[in-house]
Amino acid sequence: MVVSGTNSGTGAGDDSVAGSAGGSAGGSGADAGAGPGGGLVWAAAWELLLPAASAPPRGRGRALQSALREAVRSGRLAAGTRLPSSRELAADLGVSRGLVTEAYEQLTAEGYLRSGRGAGTWVGDAVRAGAAPARDLAPRAPGATADFRPGTPDLSLFPRTAWAAAHKAALTRLERHALGYPDPRGLPELRTALAALLARRRGVVADPESLVICSGVAQALSLLGFALRERGHRAVGVEDPGSPEHGGLFAAAGLRAEGLPLDGCGLTPGPLRDSGVRAVVITPAHQFPTGVACSPGRRAALLDWARAVDGLIVEDDYDGDFRYDRAPVGALQGLDPERVAYTGSVSKSLAPGLRLGWLLVPRRLAGAVVRRKRTMDLGHPVLDQAVLADFVVRGAYDRHLRRCQRAYRERRDTLTAALAEHFPGTEVSGIAAGLHIIARLPEGYGPEPRFLERAAAAGIAVRPLADFRTPAREPAERTPDAAVRLVLGYAHLTPAEIVRGVRLLADAATG
Repeated sequence: MVVSGTNSGTGAGDDSVAGSAGGSAGGSGADAGAGPGGGLVWAAAWELLLPAASAPPRGRGRALQSALREAVRSGRLAAGTRLPSSRELAADLGVSRGLVTEAYEQLTAEGYLRSGRGAGTWVGDAVRAGAAPARDLAPRAPGATADFRPGTPDLSLFPRTAWAAAHKAALTRLERHALGYPDPRGLPELRTALAALLARRRGVVADPESLVICSGVAQALSLLGFALRERGHRAVGVEDPGSPEHGGLFAAAGLRAEGLPLDGCGLTPGPLRDSGVRAVVITPAHQFPTGVACSPGRRAALLDWARAVDGLIVEDDYDGDFRYDRAPVGALQGLDPERVAYTGSVSKSLAPGLRLGWLLVPRRLAGAVVRRKRTMDLGHPVLDQAVLADFVVRGAYDRHLRRCQRAYRERRDTLTAALAEHFPGTEVSGIAAGLHIIARLPEGYGPEPRFLERAAAAGIAVRPLADFRTPAREPAERTPDAAVRLVLGYAHLTPAEIVRGVRLLADAATG
């Protein structure tokens, strides 16, 4: 039982100081600290309780319980250690005996301590030492001299002031009932705002009723994977090379990822037909990572395939907001909304840590997707959705994108110029859009494994194109004498960092 502060006969709850400490650390009782470690164990933990004795009177009991509980959790008081009597500990700490008695009884009820009539109080055997401090497993390159890995925008450009204003506006206008469990598809105001934005910027057919707010493209693909599995699919086609994450996401849904080759026009229809899959994930506006834009003829061929096999094309529009040297390529979904599921997020435009994305799903899959979304998380966080809705409606999102486009275009130009200076003859591709380029270095810098070893030794983080191959194709593609083909991200680097990084990379390659 949990003991209240009115435990009669012991003075429990009386937080008055009982007088000056009358004993040394754990030494006022002959049995204090008996057991593993003896008095030394108790002496090592006793100092952790001292601050609790100095806590404000109203919180002194809770502070003592918390300190004693942490001493047990951390292992400072090992299992089997005998504690001083309540009278002795109270005298040592200068607090009332009732306060110590209540702490002992509370922790005994919780399982941290054990006691018996006439046998004293001991640390319980059920307790294990607490875990080490939490580690940060975020995908970073600690200590890198230069980091050209693709996939991250410049997080220093995040519009903190405008986002804070949207946050305040959202909190002000949200009705009380809106903070309950939301529609699993997302807040109606955000779905309405995004539908208008996507129709205007990307040319999609955007019905707010078919739009699902999710935790980025990763959750969107997981939702579709489960829905396809329910409909009898066993495999999903993915681009090769393509995003390494797709295979794992579909595997978690019970689907096999089938790598399919590309050419200069996009995904090739022949291998797609021969594979037997009836669903495929593509990045038609700016293929990741090669940068190829799917040609009009190839778009038509892929849609013909989907109609012929009663299939589904999943369009990952991962960087559709960034176009530099040509008019934006409209989304494939606009040509046939019932054969193309469309997904995107703010991971490249704002910040990946926001975990905000969307999925436009064909009607035949909508029910299964929404049911799965409900069971996954009962809906996306309401306040985050309300903030993004306000950010979009007020025009702040468009202004932010224009700012980023100017910055990223300058950085792309800086990178291509630096490569031309320090790696003369380098072929670059995929530069018309996106946040990375493909660089094929001239012969003489290979073999690729040796180049990568030298870059790593110099503290330069780079990723070769071969890293984005599906596992079944990787051994054949990465031969010792292969040319050096790099996928170089530039959006997160300043122009000065880009110039310095390319120079260091050249020094490492020739050193």
